[in-house]
Amino acid sequence: MAVSLQADHERESETESAPTAAELLDLLGDEYTRRVFEAVSERPRGGRAVAEAADVSRATAYRRLNELRDAGLVTSEYQLAPDGHHREQFVATARHVSISLDDGGIEATVSLDR
Repeated sequence: MAVSLQADHERESETESAPTAAELLDLLGDEYTRRVFEAVSERPRGGRAVAEAADVSRATAYRRLNELRDAGLVTSEYQLAPDGHHREQFVATARHVSISLDDGGIEATVSLDR
């Protein structure tokens, strides 16, 4: 039986403001970030499994996961296994991102699963 523990950084990020449209475009404009996000969008995964699914190094996977988590597009929690080990699992929370161009401005809307 596994027990879930919410990560401290997840609770802290809930009080931060949403990323701007420019920040979202910069973040998702990166090929490695998109591949990492796609991996956790398919199903929750640990860092090593994300790196394998996205075909990136573990350092790159964790860096991109942290950026996605900071933007509120990914959350994580620790899974406590019966053997006493704990592993961080990453889950995509963003289900829809919409970019609008209106009156010379750019707006972004993110629909989250929470």
